[in-house]
Amino acid sequence: MLIVSALLIGINKTGIPGLGLVPVLLLTMVFPTRLSTGLQLVMLCMADVAAVSYYRRNANWKLILRLIPATAAGLALGTLVVNRLDDFAMAKMIGGIVLFLCAVTIVRDFVLKGNGRIPTHWTFGAAAGLLAGFTTLVANAAGPVSALYFLALKLDKKEYVGTGAWFFLIMNWVKLPIFVLQERITLQSFRADLAMIPFLLLGAVAGIALLKRISQEWFNGLVLIFSLLAGLKLLIF
Repeated sequence: MLIVSALLIGINKTGIPGLGLVPVLLLTMVFPTRLSTGLQLVMLCMADVAAVSYYRRNANWKLILRLIPATAAGLALGTLVVNRLDDFAMAKMIGGIVLFLCAVTIVRDFVLKGNGRIPTHWTFGAAAGLLAGFTTLVANAAGPVSALYFLALKLDKKEYVGTGAWFFLIMNWVKLPIFVLQERITLQSFRADLAMIPFLLLGAVAGIALLKRISQEWFNGLVLIFSLLAGLKLLIF
């Protein structure tokens, strides 16, 4: 399960962002929830480095800097909440958020058919950053939040992946000491993650190849489909 998760994390970081919650779900099936999030975080940090190395010139830094203050607030809020609610309640909360954002995206793209006005007020980005910071601290589950926000801004797929690569690298490396203090990362889990490096790199290479072959419409559709499935899994099961 670790190997499968490592491959998916690599593909997620460089090719199909909507896959982000699948490793979360796989690892929680095998490991205790707190440990599973720590196992995933270290792999995410390593995969972020690979993604940034390849897409370093495709990032929209204006967008990243706009998100950082609200994301920091979300990380702080998540740190306070994570020890107060049980895993079941947190999964339901995250699933509800993801499905709500999916519904907004579906209405915009299929009901309004692109004619709906995309929010440009600073509160739109602030809300996305706050949710991303909160969900990533709780369960490494900010993928659907940031994915739907980036889709709303109609970023080109390379700019989307490059911006996401830098954004998540910053978030995930900031989270590392918090996870260590919360004992979600242990020496044993760290050693297990180091053994996954070859599979993370293999997944990253596969993701780069996939991104080159997927059209913008397919790319957007896959992101939405995986986000919907992940949100349903968290909310219902």
